[in-house]
Amino acid sequence: MQKRKFGRTGHMSTVAIFGAAGLSNVSQETADIAMEQIIAAGVNHIDIAPSYGEAELRVGPWMPETRGQFFLGCKTTERKKDSARAEMERSLRRLNTDAFDLYQLHAVTNYEELDACTRPGGALEAIVQAREEGLVRFIGITGHGNHSPGVFLEALRRFDFDSVLFPINPVLMREPTFRAGAEELIKVCKARDVGTMVIKTIAKQSWQGQERIYDTWYEPFDRLPEIQQRVDFALSYDITGLCTSGDVTILPIFLKACLNSHPMEPSARAALIENAVNFETIFSD
Repeated sequence: MQKRKFGRTGHMSTVAIFGAAGLSNVSQETADIAMEQIIAAGVNHIDIAPSYGEAELRVGPWMPETRGQFFLGCKTTERKKDSARAEMERSLRRLNTDAFDLYQLHAVTNYEELDACTRPGGALEAIVQAREEGLVRFIGITGHGNHSPGVFLEALRRFDFDSVLFPINPVLMREPTFRAGAEELIKVCKARDVGTMVIKTIAKQSWQGQERIYDTWYEPFDRLPEIQQRVDFALSYDITGLCTSGDVTILPIFLKACLNSHPMEPSARAALIENAVNFETIFSD
């Protein structure tokens, strides 16, 4: 699988980054199959969080033998220093590891959340301290929503984060303000050698009252041609990689699309953005 440099970490991450949210509500047997699939595909980067249901407990049994194969990133939704430290230590135990390659402020979707994390006594202080102690190598920030590019540009003004995680898909990029912010964020990250992970790549639209047939909070594209288009679309930007979908039944298709990805011409990218008028954004803010 294609690899790209994950910013100043120096890690050559596969363009498919395993989004372990897909293991939130599955059995250990199903989780084992998913882990076997990502290993077979050559994936070498995992993104996980304690807010992802049972995911840490599902991945934990794999770590004693495979820890060296993966760049392991974890997160906290806690906003205060002490509670963030406690959550980090719990994640280390559950994942059977002594340290994280990356630890991130998670779900920072607006400026109020950013203020809470970065003020004195906030969660960021706990992560910086953990880095000084050798429990964390690099520090990142994650989030989604229509305002995420602007929030992360401000975050990078406040602190020299090593990575950011934010959404890109044709529906979002059709909105001029989001697109301008996302393109500026990518430019700034490139200039500062900040790793960039993308989420919601294959989001189609909100469920809009339909029965949820996948374990995702948005309705995803689920056929290879459409998934391939959107994987190629996202990877045509100067980013590191894409977090896989939150449903393990789509995982093999997503991995196949990443294995077969090729650059999308600007004209094709523009056409996909234009055709996204048929779908509504999955974010309400």
